[in-house]
Amino acid sequence: MRRSLVFVLAVACGLTVANLYYSQPLLDLIADSFHVSQGAATVVVTLTQVGYAAGLLFLLPLGDLVENRKLTTRMLGGTAVALLLAAVSPAYSIFLVVSVLVGVTSVVAQILVPLAAHLAPAEQRGALVGKVMSGLLLGILLARTVSSLVAEVWGWRAIYFISAVLMVVLAVVLRRMLPVRPADHTAGYGSLLRSVGTLVREEPALRRRALSQATLFGAFTAFWTAIGYELIDEHGFSQGAIAVFALIGAGGALAAPVAGKFADRGHGKVASGGALLLAALMLILAAVGHGSVIVLAVAGILLDFAVQAHQVMSQHEIYALRENARARINTVFMTTVFSGGALASALTGVLHDRYGWTGACVLGAVLALIGLGVWATGLRATRAAAPAHV
Repeated sequence: MRRSLVFVLAVACGLTVANLYYSQPLLDLIADSFHVSQGAATVVVTLTQVGYAAGLLFLLPLGDLVENRKLTTRMLGGTAVALLLAAVSPAYSIFLVVSVLVGVTSVVAQILVPLAAHLAPAEQRGALVGKVMSGLLLGILLARTVSSLVAEVWGWRAIYFISAVLMVVLAVVLRRMLPVRPADHTAGYGSLLRSVGTLVREEPALRRRALSQATLFGAFTAFWTAIGYELIDEHGFSQGAIAVFALIGAGGALAAPVAGKFADRGHGKVASGGALLLAALMLILAAVGHGSVIVLAVAGILLDFAVQAHQVMSQHEIYALRENARARINTVFMTTVFSGGALASALTGVLHDRYGWTGACVLGAVLALIGLGVWATGLRATRAAAPAHV
């Protein structure tokens, strides 16, 4: 893979996945604009992730059926249209429906990550996928900062107009730079979807990795969905100040290349347990030390680091399971992950309304500990299946 292609793939992943997160720091503005409660505004995050999960389930498998360059550029066109509709939505009900469409069409990043795994040499796969993932993760982590800054200058709708233009630009660039990659699967769409179920049944490592990452992503979602409310209500932050705070999460993107190298050296399974434990501890710290912005910042940085490291190490393991089914493997993995995120965001809205910031943090810590239990079960199963040394 040329360095220029790695860079473009990383940027494309970051810009497309950012569409899922622009709304998180804007919920207060969205609630005021449409005259709904904070709890009702949280539904925007939930429905966007529900839409993304649906796109992962029904569109992402097409990465094994349709030539990837053609599929990517067409889906980016759909994303641009959905973002424009979000920008001009006159009513909250319409905005919610369009938020689902934004989520459904934003799965391009998850087509590009398996493509990077295909193009990378086997001995460098973890490191190169880690570099592409670092772009994706920066998109996740910087989306909140960018949308907050844009909202403070031009209003909350402006970020949707800007992103729509960026999707069109990306479509043109990727059309010129991506190599043509013929599909691995030729038996048809119905057969393709049925084979996704076969992968779930036949690959226990995929099931465990997907479930543990889903709980960890749920913890991440709980923290970042509620943090805007906490910073405004407890610390009197403006949208600009929230944007600056959200920048701290970008440090978590450093985890991707580090985790990729760990995985290439065979340490991914053990390090994954450390990432899950770290996430749980950081959410407990955020609940106990919420009176200090510094404590919240430290917790946010290390939580993001844990989530991103665990994801890269998980993808390194699952992409090695079946080389001719990486898009479908990614379908199982990412659909599970974002379903966990959607459920967590819905629960966060309910718990935050009732118990405030502490309720959101407790939810996140419990989810991370459940993931740690899944990891421990998988580690025992792996050791039990290993041949005994004579």
